[in-house]
Amino acid sequence: MSEFLSEDIQLNFYDSVASIGKSKWSRVFTDDNPFTQFEYLLALEQSLSVCSDSGWRPQHLVITSNSDVIAILPCYEKSHSWGEYVFDWAWAEAYERNGLEYYPKLVAAIPFTPVSGQRIGMISSISEVSREVVLNRITHFLNQTIKSEQFSSWHCLFLPQNDFKHLSHSTISRLGTQFHWQNKQYPHFDDFLAQLVSRKRKAIKKERKAVAYFNYDFIDGDKASKEQWQGFVHCYQQTYLKRSGHTGYLNADFFSQIASSMGRQVRLLLVTNDQNNLIASALYFVSNTHLYGRYWGCLEEVDGLHFETCYYQGIEYAIHHGLTVFDAGAQGEHKVARGFEPVETYSNHEVAHDEFRKAIYHYCQQEQLHIKQYMQDLACKLPYKEKDNLQ
Repeated sequence: MSEFLSEDIQLNFYDSVASIGKSKWSRVFTDDNPFTQFEYLLALEQSLSVCSDSGWRPQHLVITSNSDVIAILPCYEKSHSWGEYVFDWAWAEAYERNGLEYYPKLVAAIPFTPVSGQRIGMISSISEVSREVVLNRITHFLNQTIKSEQFSSWHCLFLPQNDFKHLSHSTISRLGTQFHWQNKQYPHFDDFLAQLVSRKRKAIKKERKAVAYFNYDFIDGDKASKEQWQGFVHCYQQTYLKRSGHTGYLNADFFSQIASSMGRQVRLLLVTNDQNNLIASALYFVSNTHLYGRYWGCLEEVDGLHFETCYYQGIEYAIHHGLTVFDAGAQGEHKVARGFEPVETYSNHEVAHDEFRKAIYHYCQQEQLHIKQYMQDLACKLPYKEKDNLQ
């Protein structure tokens, strides 16, 4: 494959996934992670949830060799740091205090989606040696791009550990943590509960009992009615409106499009009362191995309903369908008491300004030590009877 990667490697930015095309995209993103699929990113762009006006201008990096697409890096020109979940607000403020512009920056990420997965899609037939060549060319190209003063920096967020390690040789590496539930081949929810210490087991049972009078129904996205989708969107928008004053990053057109284009990987959880009135709703995605809890909303504030809708129902679904991991979203230390384990997340960064690069590098090095200690402390608080057996 080394001769395949000759001097003819070309790297270019594209302003939409549509201009790249589904066949080329699917050739390099080959797993079933729903968030790197062509349909997901196309829905973001066509619904204008992602566009220049929203501060996410598509700048997808396409790598070709002998005119064939061999790799793609989904990228966006950002004019702010919202919707990334790897927080660099303090870096932007430091730039501003020194009279420098931090924005625009270049971000390789899935918008509004703090889920780890492929960030550098590459053809499966490529050898390990050639893969390293391509990764090095991408890094060099992005470094030259920010040195041209077009961007202050570039950032690759929530990428796999192997790519993180490779990029960490020449970039600033940053560690984060999330909380995922791991399925230990539990036959039923009660078998999961049986692995918890008595006090935590009783607390979960009490939480669930308090909202057991509601009806909870999972519906495949491609089988949900238009009214059911509208109900979810209403819940989502109302909850965002109450908490942040806007109706959320994603609009109704986006949800309508994913219902049509990738509904088989979507699950709507509808929560209703005895009169069949919608009380709350949550949106999940599935792959062959993972359940992803993404969005939720409620029309009535009910104690414990969020935990039931977004955590316990997801755990039950994962057990019933034999899924190995339930990723319920970013942050949320309170998940630990409910059996979610801390896991590492990875990002790489490069900054054009030499002095700021040194400061950010040292900051991230110190931050990594704190993150590792934080994760160790939380691991000791896991509610399982035998923590040493956890993976």
